[in-house]
Amino acid sequence: MTTSQSHLDFPEGDRHALLQANHGDPFAVLGQHLTSGAALVRVFRPDAASVTVENLEDGSLHPAERVHPDGFFVARIEDCTEHFAYRLKHTAHGGQSWTAHDPYSFGVLMGEMDLHLFNEGTHFRLYEQLGAHLVEVGGVQGTRFRVWAPNARRVSVVGDFNQWDGRIHPMRRLLPCGIWELFLPGVREGAHYKFEVLQSHGAVVLKSDPFAFFSQHSTSTASLVFDPHRYRWNDQEWMQRRAEQVAHKSPVSIYEVHLGSWQRKVEEGNRYLSYLELSETLLPYVVEMGYTHIELLPVSEHPFDGSWGYQVTGFYAPTSRFGSPDEFRQFVDRCHQAGIGVILDWVPGHFPKDLHGLAQFDGTHLYEHADPRQGEHREWGTLVFNYGRNEVRNFLVANALFWLDYYHIDGLRVDAVASMLYLDYSRPDGGWVPNIHGGRENLEAIHFLKSFNEACYAHFPGIMTIAEESTAWPGVSRPTYLGGLGFGLKWNMGWMHDFLSYMQKDPVYRRFHQGDITFSLIYAFHEHFVLVLSHDEVVHGKGSLLSKMPGDRWQKFANLRMFYAWMYAHPGKKLLFMGSEFGQWREWNHNQSLDWHLTQEPAHDGLRRLIQHLNHLYRSEPAFSDQDDSYAGFEWIDFHDSDNSVVTFKRKSANGQVLVFVINATPVVRESYRVGVSCHGWYEEIINTDAATYGGSNIGNFGGVHSEPIHWQGRPHSLTLRLPPLALVGLKLHAPAPEGGLK
Repeated sequence: MTTSQSHLDFPEGDRHALLQANHGDPFAVLGQHLTSGAALVRVFRPDAASVTVENLEDGSLHPAERVHPDGFFVARIEDCTEHFAYRLKHTAHGGQSWTAHDPYSFGVLMGEMDLHLFNEGTHFRLYEQLGAHLVEVGGVQGTRFRVWAPNARRVSVVGDFNQWDGRIHPMRRLLPCGIWELFLPGVREGAHYKFEVLQSHGAVVLKSDPFAFFSQHSTSTASLVFDPHRYRWNDQEWMQRRAEQVAHKSPVSIYEVHLGSWQRKVEEGNRYLSYLELSETLLPYVVEMGYTHIELLPVSEHPFDGSWGYQVTGFYAPTSRFGSPDEFRQFVDRCHQAGIGVILDWVPGHFPKDLHGLAQFDGTHLYEHADPRQGEHREWGTLVFNYGRNEVRNFLVANALFWLDYYHIDGLRVDAVASMLYLDYSRPDGGWVPNIHGGRENLEAIHFLKSFNEACYAHFPGIMTIAEESTAWPGVSRPTYLGGLGFGLKWNMGWMHDFLSYMQKDPVYRRFHQGDITFSLIYAFHEHFVLVLSHDEVVHGKGSLLSKMPGDRWQKFANLRMFYAWMYAHPGKKLLFMGSEFGQWREWNHNQSLDWHLTQEPAHDGLRRLIQHLNHLYRSEPAFSDQDDSYAGFEWIDFHDSDNSVVTFKRKSANGQVLVFVINATPVVRESYRVGVSCHGWYEEIINTDAATYGGSNIGNFGGVHSEPIHWQGRPHSLTLRLPPLALVGLKLHAPAPEGGLK
């Protein structure tokens, strides 16, 4: 082979387009091209003073001619009729040199089936195709980049490997799907990168990778190349057991946590705890407290701390605030080894307008609706996903599966479902667009939610999907084949509203509001409910749960103890936000640690011990949970005694276990209060929220009572109880009654 050069080998129009970074098809110009009797290797490297082509098949070297001072090089290899493998040897203006394979020597890498599934919206492992992936192509190690930007005029990979110069590595567009791809040899893990997008209207913007596995946060927003396959899990036993579980028939007690404020290192500048530090502090605490699950406010990457994670820019990246993705995996792994499930808050309802994020990604409304009446939540200042677009639905469904797959997450709590279901949600008259039938239901969002739930349960048996849904939408937790949305569980916002309203009233007025505490049982078994006292109830001026309670200090604690035990006795799974378990006085502040010093005070620590005992009792007694979704597991004994603000009911297990609960919602001790029961036996007092160990006045029933053959409240037997003030008493039936038992 011989080499000759000609300025005509690099057409002027292409040179100009590449120099201006607006060439739509760089592979048509750059790289190796065969002409009549010769091969051309064209290179554009503005940072190089010289370029030499090394033929890897015969070892020959072919210096390229610099055909333009701005960095255009051409090597013409005569008598060459076939493509050959080669490398490029670059020499910089300062004399430094480096050798690398030419990115423009590789063909199309994405397969036809992957492209088809993406266009169809059913590529459930899309996270293995888009984004940045460390791969080997033809024996060459590097990183393969792909991004969806169908209306962009040009997309380039920029990063610390090319001086963030968008002219150097423009990508190949794959028609007709609008995905751009480029394999960059030699780019390794840890490289910082973004996509430089020449948008449809001519603006040039830098965008973070929507599929990045690792990202910077706050004002630094670069994506990082990361290997998500390196971590070796040690939770095989947990995963096997999980696959056999049915959530709505199992005990589920959730500790809701914001990782950035559960605890901080005040002595080290009030810094966050890392994922690894949290596995040494938070996890043992959750185990000690007896919870079954921990729910994390969104850990997906987000730039603004004040959004608490609910305004996501990096849907596929756990936030780097607390460490690396593998360190987050280790946190989840250790939770599983300790018997604790991990639930993530997941936000497919909206996304922020940050310039580096999804908004106007290619210069058009790609992920969001174009019409602001459909595509914007003005109340939140965020944008709404366009669920009618196959590729957008695919992005979100694949994201849910990604967390279940790559991070072994046990459940996804979907935020703000109501905002997705209703087209007129938080919108004025005339400020929304009806569906094709003229209604207010968002048909595209409904289809997305059903698809999401079907995919999650089909691919990962034993997981939970949980809807934060605040309306009376029917069948939220009903399977899709029965006409439901397909969620496993639903937050019971009605219970939370009614019970908080009741508990905040002075006990003297509670007699007039008995309906607030009985209404929830009318619909308690229409869905698979989670009873929640979440972060939403302790922010934005609402005060803490303890501060909401009426009365003096003693009564506030007594009311809250009664309320918590009542929640555990009521049908439904349980969720409590951090800090509420020990009675924090102030509202939650995401910028500082919880007030852990309060646990040194007996009243606060007594409240914490009550939650601990309730959790262990809840997990050990099947009557609390195994018929949680059925009237067969609940029975009112009496809810008519509004004059005394006393209610009584029982919970039953599938094997016949009986628990009786009596609530006295006034500060008056009720002596010799009679409660009807169906079965004769010894009723052990298994919980009394007025016990001294919890900070109460220690009024009770000496460990339990025998039933008496006195007909009461339509039942053949009855109990004579001493009801402590502002307290719940729980009793467990042991039949037949033991000889010599206390009466």
